[in-house]
Amino acid sequence: MTEFITVRNLLVDNESHLKLKLLCSENGLNRKVTKSDVHRPGLALSGFVELFSSDRIQILGNTEIQYLSGLSDTHLKESINRFIDFEIPAIIVTDNNPVPDYLLQAASKRYISIMQTPLSTTRLVHLLGEYLEMKFAPAVSRHGTLVDVYGIGILLSGRSGIGKSEIALDLVERGHRLVADDIVIITRKSGDILIGKGTEIAQFLLEIRGVGLIDLRKIFGIRGVRVQKRVEVEVQLVDWKKNKEYDRTGLIDKTTDILGIDIPQIVLPIHPGKNITVICETIAMNHLLKTTGYHAPKEFNAKLLDHIKNKDVIPLDKDRGFLTKDWE
Repeated sequence: MTEFITVRNLLVDNESHLKLKLLCSENGLNRKVTKSDVHRPGLALSGFVELFSSDRIQILGNTEIQYLSGLSDTHLKESINRFIDFEIPAIIVTDNNPVPDYLLQAASKRYISIMQTPLSTTRLVHLLGEYLEMKFAPAVSRHGTLVDVYGIGILLSGRSGIGKSEIALDLVERGHRLVADDIVIITRKSGDILIGKGTEIAQFLLEIRGVGLIDLRKIFGIRGVRVQKRVEVEVQLVDWKKNKEYDRTGLIDKTTDILGIDIPQIVLPIHPGKNITVICETIAMNHLLKTTGYHAPKEFNAKLLDHIKNKDVIPLDKDRGFLTKDWE
């Protein structure tokens, strides 16, 4: 997770996008932004500073500018001095509102940058909030391979050399899409959403032991890759052990924690001859069914309990005699 960005970073990244124009204090561009939230300082300008969130980017919209323009020179200076005395990262004025000369002078002396934009306050807060949330979102790197299978982001994990990349290659050949191989950068977004992507330097590269690195975008085209994908299911590949018990019903949903968010985890034992690619496709489709409210093991368990409760004999077949008449 990024601890801070400079005001210069903010300006360079958003100068065109947010139509930002620097009005004063280039020295203030070295100040640090440490919060993903922004603040409108209406109460602080009017004198109430006890709960003033001064460590955030300050947005001056129509209300704030109109309030300042209605003050006498003496009260204007008092309001601005009280406001500017805090360690403010930067100030952005929306709707191309005129900035009081005294605010420009005071901000320059305190090395606080003031920027101006033609965007409305609502629009700026929305777009700037998205940018800051992306910058300050908690992130972690995981060893694994992320593939988009039928629209479900499946994170393949397991020991090095167990076959994650080979499975991903087979999935792409069957029409699915690779997001990242080897190192997956997972970021937590608002709404408890995990977004995974690859490292910039190794984007869309796949390592196949005995073959080397291959570029899936060059081989399969744009249809075989995507830049990022929501991480929805982890498939943990493990070596098959004869005497170890593995889940055979799926009644208990196992989860794994990534950045404080629980996602379904399936521990999948593998051995030669097992078609992991088709199983991964089935896992994706089964997850889609679960999101619509259908859970096959629980449905079967409910039927089984109902039969036991009613002391019914569970039929093996409605008419087994029919099978004897199926001649060729």
